[in-house]
Amino acid sequence: MLRAERDWTQADLAEKVGISRQAVISIEKYKYTPSLELAFNLAQAFGVDINEVFQQEEEK
Repeated sequence: MLRAERDWTQADLAEKVGISRQAVISIEKYKYTPSLELAFNLAQAFGVDINEVFQQEEEK
């Protein structure tokens, strides 16, 4: 998981991309699929290509 690889808490990630901690939890539990805009923001926060964000979801 990209967040865990960086030792970020859910709150850290939420702050970096401007969403709530609950939204991070929902995304990680696959209860919510991020919008394209949010996926781009996540990719930017992690410093990865957007494909890597979606690839993480497919590996579940």
